[in-house]
Amino acid sequence: MRQLPNPLPSDPVLIGRLIRARGIRGEIVGELDSNEPGREERLDEVTLELAGRTKIVRVEKVWSNPTIYQGRPVFKFDGIDTMTDAELWQGAGIFVAAEDVAKPEEGAYSYADLVGSRVVDLAKDGALGVVEALGVVEAVEEFGGPPVLRVRAADGKEILIPFARAICKQIDPASKTIGVELPEGLLDL
Repeated sequence: MRQLPNPLPSDPVLIGRLIRARGIRGEIVGELDSNEPGREERLDEVTLELAGRTKIVRVEKVWSNPTIYQGRPVFKFDGIDTMTDAELWQGAGIFVAAEDVAKPEEGAYSYADLVGSRVVDLAKDGALGVVEALGVVEAVEEFGGPPVLRVRAADGKEILIPFARAICKQIDPASKTIGVELPEGLLDL
């Protein structure tokens, strides 16, 4: 039996995910890990991955409306033409090749740079070199204010930490570490 090549791009970068099917023409509501306005409109070809299945697709059309779907983009991919087709890819990761990732400006960070970072409490530990972490960043989300780091603690608990300079004091994407000084009571929420 011949093995098919993996269609994931070399050095694939997860830039978002598909949330749910929309309408009868194969449109899918998505979410991008980017705060760059119009980023979704510059996507041409992406790779979808879900539970070991992958598919390279061309972005046929994308649109968004700030009052619909919380401003999330709605994608129409070439070859995904029915609601049933779209439902098969709900929850899929959206990947692009590393060279296609939008580069943040000096001093800024892409959400992809932050996902997977260890979060350490500087008030407890005092430096980024410590081994013990509060948890690992699973996603960066926006709810209208500053972005929020969704952190998964070792015990499985979810911690939401505002991605604000007053809290996130040291950010080192190279070592995938974020040093925070948490406001009192934040971990109790």
